[in-house]
Amino acid sequence: MSPEQQEIVDRVRERIRSDQSVLERRDVAAADVRRLAIAEIRRHNDYALARGSRPIDDIDASAQVVVASVAGYGPLQPLLDDDEIEEIWINGPGEVFVARGGVSERVPLELTDEQVRDLVERMLHTTGRRIDVSQPFVDASLPDGSRLHVVLAGIARGHWAVNIRKFLPGVRSLDRLVALGSMPRGLADTLGEAMREGRSILVSGATHAGKTTLLGALVSACRPQQRIVTVEETFELSIDAPDLVAMQGRQPSLEGTGEITLRRLVKEALRMRPDRLVVGEVRDAEALDLLLALNTGLPGAATIHANSAADALVKLSALPLLAGRNIDRDFVLPAVASALDLVVHCARTPEGERYVEEVLAPTGEVSDGVAVARSVFRAPAERPRDDRRPLRRTERAA
Repeated sequence: MSPEQQEIVDRVRERIRSDQSVLERRDVAAADVRRLAIAEIRRHNDYALARGSRPIDDIDASAQVVVASVAGYGPLQPLLDDDEIEEIWINGPGEVFVARGGVSERVPLELTDEQVRDLVERMLHTTGRRIDVSQPFVDASLPDGSRLHVVLAGIARGHWAVNIRKFLPGVRSLDRLVALGSMPRGLADTLGEAMREGRSILVSGATHAGKTTLLGALVSACRPQQRIVTVEETFELSIDAPDLVAMQGRQPSLEGTGEITLRRLVKEALRMRPDRLVVGEVRDAEALDLLLALNTGLPGAATIHANSAADALVKLSALPLLAGRNIDRDFVLPAVASALDLVVHCARTPEGERYVEEVLAPTGEVSDGVAVARSVFRAPAERPRDDRRPLRRTERAA
C-alpha cells in the first residue's frame, strides 16, 4: 500500500467514525466504503494538482485497496475474492499458503504478527466467538459462510496458525458431481434415489476428500416435502432445500458456561419434527445420539473421517463408547449394522482430484465384531483420463 493509499484509508476511517456509521452487513459496508474512498481519492487528486504533488492515477484500483483495508480483510482480500482458491492458511508472517484444485502452493505475501491478529479479530467481530489465553482455539463461520480456524501462539509454536476454508457453493447437486467426473451417472441415480426413499447414508474419507461437498449434494437430492435439520460444530454445509433448519454449536463463555455441544444439538433436532437428520461430522460421543435417532426410524446422513468405507463402519462402532462406561459394544455393533443403508467413501489423488472410490451397503449382520457389508460400487483402479476431473470446491454451478 502506497503512502497516498494509506492516507486515503485513514481519511475514510475517520469519516466513518464521525458519521457513526453502523454497517453490519459486509456487502453494504463495501459499497459505502467504496463511495467514500472514491470521493477521498478525487479530493486528494484535486489538492495534489494544486500543490504539484503526485496524484492517484488508477482510481478504481486504489478504491479497491481502500475497501479491502477498511471493509474487508486487508492483504487477504484478493485471495478471498479469488474463486480458484479453496483454502488459505497462515503459518507465520511470511508463510502464507493457498490450495487450488486440491493442490497447495505458497503465495508471495508478507504479513506481520500484528496484521494477523488484527485480521483474526476483524473476522471474529460478528461471530460472537473469541480467542484468548483461556480459549486458545476457535472455529467460526465468516459472513460468506467460509470457515475460520485459529490456534493461538503458544499452542502453535511461534505464531498464530490460521486456516480459512472458503465457502464456494459451486457443487450443490449430484448432477454437478457427475459432470465433474466425480462419480458415474448410475451411481448418482442410485444415491439420489436412496435419499428420496429415506435411506441413511454415511460419507467417509480423509481430510479434503470432498466429504462435506458430497453430503450437501446428497441432502439436496431429498424430496422437497422433507423437513431437514442439520447440526454442525461450525456452519459448512451448502444445501438447497425449501424446508431447512441449520444449527451450529457454541463455545463456552468466559465464565465457562453456555457451551452448546453437538450432542445437545442432536437431541434438540429430534424435537423439531425432522424428516431427515444431518450431522456435519461425527467425531465424538455424538455418534451415540445419532445411532439412537437412526434406530427409531429417522433417516440420517453424516460424514466421518476414515481411510475406507469399512474403516468408517468400525469407527462409527467405536465412537459411541466415548459417551460413557455404561455403553455396551454388544448394543452398538448391531445398531450400526441395522441403522445405515450405505457408506460412501471419497478419495483424493495426489493431483487434487476428488471422486467417489467405493460404496458399501451394511447387511444388518455382525461377524467377528464388525458390521458385515456388501460392495455396491468401486471405482476402477485406472479411471479414463476424461473422467479424472476433480471434485473441486471452486467449481461454479452451471
